Amino acid sequence: MNNLAIAMTSPAVPSAQNPAIDMEDVYRWVSALTNVDTREGALLELCKIREHVPDLAPLLWHSCGSIAALLQEICAIYPYINPPRLNAHQSNRVCNALALLQCIASHPETRSDFLKANIPLYLYTFLNTNNPTRPFEYLRLTSLGVIGALVKTDEPEVIAFLLGSEIIPLCLVIMEFGSELSKTVATFIMQKILLDEVGLAYICQTHERFAHVAAVLGKVVIYLARDWSLRLMKHVIRCYLRLCDDPRARNALGQCLPQQLTDRTFSTQLENDLVTSRWLAQLLRRVSVTGPNTNPTTPAITVTGTATNTTSSGANTNADATSGTRSNVIFASNSSAGPTNTSSTTTTTAANTVPSSGMNASNPGDSSAAVVASERNTAIDSAGSQSDTTQPNMVSGETAGSGTTQS
Repeated sequence: MNNLAIAMTSPAVPSAQNPAIDMEDVYRWVSALTNVDTREGALLELCKIREHVPDLAPLLWHSCGSIAALLQEICAIYPYINPPRLNAHQSNRVCNALALLQCIASHPETRSDFLKANIPLYLYTFLNTNNPTRPFEYLRLTSLGVIGALVKTDEPEVIAFLLGSEIIPLCLVIMEFGSELSKTVATFIMQKILLDEVGLAYICQTHERFAHVAAVLGKVVIYLARDWSLRLMKHVIRCYLRLCDDPRARNALGQCLPQQLTDRTFSTQLENDLVTSRWLAQLLRRVSVTGPNTNPTTPAITVTGTATNTTSSGANTNADATSGTRSNVIFASNSSAGPTNTSSTTTTTAANTVPSSGMNASNPGDSSAAVVASERNTAIDSAGSQSDTTQPNMVSGETAGSGTTQS
């Protein structure tokens, strides 16, 4: 007898977290996922209560047909991605399915099996889009939330899985071209990868990988000079600080750090944020750049860990696919961490170069709205909750629809 059957033979009692939730209803909604006619309503109801049922993730994972039903919802909209035909109702429905997958990705009992089943790979199609309309934006944001829920745990197994996939170039594209909130979550994911020893070594292994990351971070800084976001700036500076733990990357950053970080571009925005100002001053000291924002009396911000020269086995080389112009950062060619591609064309300003991501983003569709009104506020709150920590805790359980309709 599977876990769902055992649960359904138990007495129906209200949830301890929320007395208004009858577990008998939860079991019925989980069972309803396997029926195409009742699935949409079940998705909506389960999304509404997912934060109040602690064992919902194991219940979904071990119930017969539930995960297959969620994957069917995801695959069903692939044909509407390119050419772009996704409408608000479709986006709403698949975001509810993604919200339940995020619940599974967040739970310690199901996270490992979630990775072993390669379920995150089903979401990469949604991340590989650049259509700015609201249904596509919320689809990207909810998909990023699933990945963010994985990296939030700081588990080596998660980082090893992501390095073996194409998540790095996907995040870099979103950091460069996405909305502010999508940029924030994608930069957070990149930060968590960098905070891992193997992740830092992987990105700093070759000139191409480092140059691509440094160039995109520079573009985000330029974006922030136009459209300020404190939470995004925090993630960017933390990425730079972590890169400084690799000696070659630190030397290269001294040549390609964006001018906006060394002059007074952000002095007004940061004057009331002591923590971020200290992070920036620490960054400038570590790369030996003297600028108006540098304060010799500011205490150092500790960024734990040092780079190693190991990489995760089977790491996908898609992160290297950066043809075209390169940023002018020099890695020693005799470094044991990896060879430099001397055939690459270089330009003089890292922050202004546009390395190819190595990916062909499709241009999906047009429409107005999906069901993810709550996911936007939760992602914003969770992104802003880590301002004073060295190990930010960003993506909370909520990134997808919770039963409200996008306006």
